[in-house]
Amino acid sequence: MIRDAFAKATGVQLLDDPTLTHLYGLPILLSHGDMLCTDDVQYMAFREKVRQPVWQDAFLSQTLAQRQAFIHQARAQSETEKSTKIASIMDVNTQALAKLMQAFQYPSVLIHGHTHRPNHHVHSVDGYAFDRYVLGDWYEQGSYLRLQADGTIMAETIVV
Repeated sequence: MIRDAFAKATGVQLLDDPTLTHLYGLPILLSHGDMLCTDDVQYMAFREKVRQPVWQDAFLSQTLAQRQAFIHQARAQSETEKSTKIASIMDVNTQALAKLMQAFQYPSVLIHGHTHRPNHHVHSVDGYAFDRYVLGDWYEQGSYLRLQADGTIMAETIVV
């Protein structure tokens, strides 16, 4: 829920989700990744709600303590719900993945988080091969990717 005022104050550039970029000539699609978890109907309903400007305005009008309490409760509820859902529901839907890659004309690389199961996957959609990198969460350790000029992508870990 970062907004323009924060971006301006900190000098960061907000990106659309998804965003196509090119590094060393390599087309790379960046995404939060949650749009790909279409089998998790409960999460998709939550996602739709919290992306509404009215909901965000109401949330951001609360005190910091109230927002932190909501986030703590939401994470606890999410963890409880995860324990009752089958793992495949909480991962990317292959049809949603294919649609995304088609919409962006088959970039070579997709980088996302959300599922926070750090991994490198190799996929093919309509005969186009691509690499999908999943970044981890930042609760105990962080992860990032290092792209070298020759196109090599290295997964790195940061202990927090």
